Amino acid sequence: MSDTNTQINKEQDVSQTPGQAGEAYSGIIELRQYTLKPGRRDELIALFEEHFIEGQEQAGAHVLGQFRRRNRPDQFVWLRGFTDMEARRLALQNFYYGPIWREHRDAANDTMIDSDNVLLFKPASRTGEFHLELNNRPGKDVPEAAGGIIIATLYTFATPVEAKFVELFEKGVAPVQRVAGAAISGYFVTEASENTFPALPVREGEHIFAWFASFADEAAYESYLSALSESDAWTAALTPTLQEWLARPQEVLELLPARRSLMRHHSSAHNI
Repeated sequence: MSDTNTQINKEQDVSQTPGQAGEAYSGIIELRQYTLKPGRRDELIALFEEHFIEGQEQAGAHVLGQFRRRNRPDQFVWLRGFTDMEARRLALQNFYYGPIWREHRDAANDTMIDSDNVLLFKPASRTGEFHLELNNRPGKDVPEAAGGIIIATLYTFATPVEAKFVELFEKGVAPVQRVAGAAISGYFVTEASENTFPALPVREGEHIFAWFASFADEAAYESYLSALSESDAWTAALTPTLQEWLARPQEVLELLPARRSLMRHHSSAHNI
């Protein structure tokens, strides 16, 4: 979505590609961070969950999760996936030039200050893919229920992420995180392909490794942070190693799943 109406207000007849049932394989992931007008976040979430989930999935996208940024009351974060970059182009064309967005875009855009903080990712390896079942999404009539906490951690590099770092994460970082209590659900590197739908800008020329984990509640998350601080493997070995790799300090997004978010914590969560 864009807060610049003129970018995507062109009417065009396009065919609708039905969303796939079962597991949503997403070879391309969009991480979208929006800054909203004060007090408007719940308004956008209600609009999003009523109209934009099924609308996008009918167009060929996978709406993976939508979140309130913990301790950031005017931040809305969401994730969507596509099988590949061409599927992304077609799905975005289908949705943003289609009737659902045309009907509701003004109301959505009116809640936003900025919607251009967008990163494109691809799985860092086959084991880093998300495993999400589309039919597990809460329905429109399902009442609000706690979804735990989703943590997205972004590591920024000066150059493209090397295979050696992915190996370090898989064999060094991830095991320590799991022992501390993190249920790791996926990890990704920046997709460097040209943006095939320029009406929606993305951050280009950056080199980022992103990983996602979930926790049952705030107590579980605080316990994890405490366990990490007491772990010699983390504080004495891995933290200094990470600092040598990274171009700037890590960014951590603490996310609370909205009512219909597909991504949320489950007691049987996939833990890579």
